[in-house]
Amino acid sequence: MAEPLAGRNVVVTGGTGALGGVVVGRLVQAGAICHVPSRRIGSAARIGTDDRLRIVAGIDLADEMAVERFYGTVPELWASVHLAGGFAMAPIADTSRADFLRMMEMNALTAFLCCRAAVRAMRRAGTGGRIVNVSARPGLDPRKGARMAAYAASKAAVAAITLALAEELKGERILVNAIAPSTLDTAANRSAIPDADTTKWLTPEAVAEAVLQLVSPANMEISGAVLPLYARA
Repeated sequence: MAEPLAGRNVVVTGGTGALGGVVVGRLVQAGAICHVPSRRIGSAARIGTDDRLRIVAGIDLADEMAVERFYGTVPELWASVHLAGGFAMAPIADTSRADFLRMMEMNALTAFLCCRAAVRAMRRAGTGGRIVNVSARPGLDPRKGARMAAYAASKAAVAAITLALAEELKGERILVNAIAPSTLDTAANRSAIPDADTTKWLTPEAVAEAVLQLVSPANMEISGAVLPLYARA
């Protein structure tokens, strides 16, 4: 099987989650050495073991010094994929200041800090690179963010970071893109919405393939794109 990422070092935040595990598996299959920061010790069991898998526990992605230290341990960084984040849903009257800031921290701040650290690491390596962020459908179409305004705002911020950074780095061979998935078909979502028509949901495997295409060396020009992945929803 062809390995387009053979020997290349790739960071995947959120790599121990339901989506992250699938993405990490696909990148490892493509030959990547995946470095996965995790806040919790013992998360490796969720995504298995492989000689090309590096789990680093105890990393708070909202702590800028912790993020910088983590990226400093990754040799010759090629790509950084930022899947870490969170979700909350509530009418605005029931959304506190703390709720809003929590969404901004979990989604926008973590993406910003990881993008910054990745850029610094890629510049040290001097070979260019690829960055992929994760926005969401409400981040691109805020009308889909009714009753989840804080979440929609945080994901819109991720899209804005992506576009601004792509423009900033366009002369450095560092390509920056984002994906914006609709509802993912995961066990957690099936449990939370038991009556939903899951045939309209997006599979994690489809997301993993999109990420692979964006981080591949074969992607030589695509930058500044926020790719809608809406399945049939």
